[in-house]
Amino acid sequence: MTLALLHTSAAHVPVFDALRDADHPGLTLRHLVRAHLLDRARAHGPDAAADGVRAALADAMAAGADAVLCTCSTIGGVAESHAADAGVPVLRVDRPMAAAAVRTGRRVTVVATVASTLEPTTALLKEEAARHTRTVDVTTVLVDGAWERFEAGDQEGYLRRVTDAVDRVEGADAIVLAQGSTAPAAARATTAVPVLASPRTGLRAAADLCQRRRTERGRT
Repeated sequence: MTLALLHTSAAHVPVFDALRDADHPGLTLRHLVRAHLLDRARAHGPDAAADGVRAALADAMAAGADAVLCTCSTIGGVAESHAADAGVPVLRVDRPMAAAAVRTGRRVTVVATVASTLEPTTALLKEEAARHTRTVDVTTVLVDGAWERFEAGDQEGYLRRVTDAVDRVEGADAIVLAQGSTAPAAARATTAVPVLASPRTGLRAAADLCQRRRTERGRT
């Protein structure tokens, strides 16, 4: 099975390689890094990245992917909306996490380090709440100064700021880490509130998509 991953940072490549080795050793990953798509989305909104997303999905199909996982929460919705054009299933990495969050409780706090991620993640949570016939109240936290640490290569400083922000959250039933790059903060946080991250659950769901795609092909 082959899964293509659409990234907007090369930092995600070793993360998903490690998760594949641990959980899905038979899965082949094809990494497509398109950093400029996040730049466009941050400057002009997620839809501004649509042309680049479509091109990346075409590259994934040409590479023989059984499915595509978009690891960027800012453009994940754009990627899913073009699945029909791609001809293969497309999943945004944070969808399984969002589904788990709305099952956990009504009050969900989104923690992000890039402002452009807040609206797409909030919309996704409300979509998953409607899908599961639940009500969700979403609050958001933008971690000041964290993204600058990430861009400077200061991973420790980045995660420290995110973890501190998570531990300051009050009145939540679940805390959602909106970006895959913040996932290690889930293990570092000391809060009693469940802290949910997207990489592992997203990869698991994408691997399942690949398996179903292969099974469907075998029937035709």
